[in-house]
Amino acid sequence: MRLLAGAGLCLALAALALLAVALSTDHWYETDARRHRDRCRKPGGKRNDPGYMYTPGQHLPLRGEPPSSRIRSPRGGEPGGVRMISRAEDLGVRGLRERPTGARDLPLSRPYLATDPHCSRRFNSTVSGLWRKCHRDGFDKDTEELILKGIVERCTSVRYYYTSSSLPPNLSVNVTKTIRQDEWHALHLRRMTAGFIGMAVSIILFGWMVGVLGCCKQHDLMQYVAGLLFLMGGTCCIISLCTCVAGINFELSRYPRSIYSLPEEISHGYGWSMFCAWGGLGLTLLSGFLCTLAPSLSASQSAVHKPRQENGAV
Repeated sequence: MRLLAGAGLCLALAALALLAVALSTDHWYETDARRHRDRCRKPGGKRNDPGYMYTPGQHLPLRGEPPSSRIRSPRGGEPGGVRMISRAEDLGVRGLRERPTGARDLPLSRPYLATDPHCSRRFNSTVSGLWRKCHRDGFDKDTEELILKGIVERCTSVRYYYTSSSLPPNLSVNVTKTIRQDEWHALHLRRMTAGFIGMAVSIILFGWMVGVLGCCKQHDLMQYVAGLLFLMGGTCCIISLCTCVAGINFELSRYPRSIYSLPEEISHGYGWSMFCAWGGLGLTLLSGFLCTLAPSLSASQSAVHKPRQENGAV
């Protein structure tokens, strides 16, 4: 069954090509922050997606007025004016107003807070692969201008060695320790992803060379070994892709969420490089099945076509 062995080798070569494309490109994971950036640039930064409800500041319960907030007049100790502090001012917003004595029945205006805490952070549209993380071309004009001026780099390399990232100084010791441990965990997942996919490509390439030699010399055992190598390479590829998916999900669920989580408006998902890797995995497993099936079929056919010996014939 040289036809099955040849088809298996062709599929293995196509799998190597897909894996090489996936390794050399940066579209494993993509983010698009344009909708989030446009919403944050609007006045107030309100979300208008269906199902989302705002709780305005004027509907929140008022806090009790502390005794120190009353200003007593020098005449007889009667209160000459009451200093009313809105909820927004209690949160540190400027605009402190003092209510006059004769205007106690007038409603006090409060500033409306519609600011999303995610708008204080800058999110960029990026693509990331095994080796680099890059800004997407044409998605953010401000970033493009900084890249043209040389202030911001288009791509940054993915580090496979530990480097402590800069953290806000107001974090507690337990939170800082958790972040450092999560950095080590994420680093191990990245190392496993790159290491196992490199092993997969090496094993598949070696199996393809063994299979070609087996087809040239018509050696069934070499073709069978080539099929086993393809299946082994597919196993390594499965481990690599699973750890890649686990690493991405781990990065999105790290603690604290206010630093590492993504807003709902940012669309993110896997790119075509990831699909090339999964396609290479499928072709590798199929080629391994064909290359291991071909020797068994040829052996069964040779046993069927073997002539029966006559009685007394040597």
